[in-house]
Amino acid sequence: MPKHIYRPLADRLRPKSIQEVIGQHHLLGSGKPLHGALTQGKLHSMVFWGPPGTGKTTLAKLLAQQTNAQFVALSAVLSGVKDIREAVSAAAQSKAANMGQTILFVDEVHRFNKAQQDAFLPHIEDGTIIFVGATTENPSFELNNALLSRLRVYVLKSLTTSELGDLLDRALQDPDGVQDRIASIAPEAKTALVGAADGDARRLLTLLEIACDLVEGDQLTLKSAQEVISGGNLRRFDKGGEAFYDQISALHKSIRGSDPDAALYWLCRMLDGGCQPTYLARRLVRVASEDIGNADPRALELCLNAWQVQERLGSPEGELALAQATVYLAVAAKSNATYTAFKAAMSLAKDSGSLEVPLHLRNAPTALMKDLDYGKDYRYAHDHDDGFVAGERYLPDAITKTVGDSPLYQPVDRGLEIKIKAKLDSLRALNASKAKN
Repeated sequence: MPKHIYRPLADRLRPKSIQEVIGQHHLLGSGKPLHGALTQGKLHSMVFWGPPGTGKTTLAKLLAQQTNAQFVALSAVLSGVKDIREAVSAAAQSKAANMGQTILFVDEVHRFNKAQQDAFLPHIEDGTIIFVGATTENPSFELNNALLSRLRVYVLKSLTTSELGDLLDRALQDPDGVQDRIASIAPEAKTALVGAADGDARRLLTLLEIACDLVEGDQLTLKSAQEVISGGNLRRFDKGGEAFYDQISALHKSIRGSDPDAALYWLCRMLDGGCQPTYLARRLVRVASEDIGNADPRALELCLNAWQVQERLGSPEGELALAQATVYLAVAAKSNATYTAFKAAMSLAKDSGSLEVPLHLRNAPTALMKDLDYGKDYRYAHDHDDGFVAGERYLPDAITKTVGDSPLYQPVDRGLEIKIKAKLDSLRALNASKAKN
């Protein structure tokens, strides 16, 4: 048997008490939600939701330690219903033998399907297990309502740069840390490692441990830190995950809010995180139609051009075109009138059923159709002054009055829609005065 079994630095420095936990003060501070559960042994089923490396597993283990509960861990990546049954059976035997409660910790719980999640329900209900889940994804989307209703959700936050700095200091001072390998960390190396960790404590300690292998002397220098950091993109970004959709939402809302600086920042955050530029181009086209619309029709054209540039030139030239389009969208006049009208028209189409096209609007290419009055009394707009037939109806009779009283498309008083609104007001006034009987 080997005399020394390797344990990663992150595991060696895992907090052994609530006092050693760095970060999560909003949950662990005196009087905060999780503080009582850890210090007073008030067990209840819960789920920890937060980014990687924020302490989800650590808190679950501390909860078991503090309450003298049995700790059983499952990984949703590796486990199935059989593993769940075995864990529950062991918990039931422990309870029957008065050996205390069992905390069943399920890591990456969002990866379990509905049947697997449902398997926990009766055992949570009868108290056989205290369920503690951990997930990086939004529980309201990834967990069944039946399971979620039985859990309290605790949201964990990424560690701040100050908190990560404290963790590095602990790694230097703790006997289980790196004090046997280095005596100090150069300030610029510390800054680089903290920045590359991106709020993830486990990532920070992993980078530190690897960097220590490159140290010449007793100080970890910036050069050693950079050699480790330069291994690839370390930003927290997962297409299809919570961070991805949060950031695209922030980009969209920054443009809608006419803040070009914030819009550019979120665009670059997504590019830096590895988002496909063509996906961003597609989203910008959506924004152009949804939030700018006819207040500035050039916005849509510019976005399509930027998309084409990205496809033809690739990076980085294409990304600059996306940045240009982003800034233009942010400073352009805003209108969601078309977007609102489209949604209203879609609802009207679905709710009004299969109304027939009015006879005067139908084509009559055959004699039979003419005999049936197809196209009868239709008035050709170009034969009239200003190309407009006052009082003509183009909607089914059943909804003409409804739309007439409350038009679907109502331009705003911004950008080109100022002129569009004036034109429509004029035409609608003519229709009102010369309504076709």
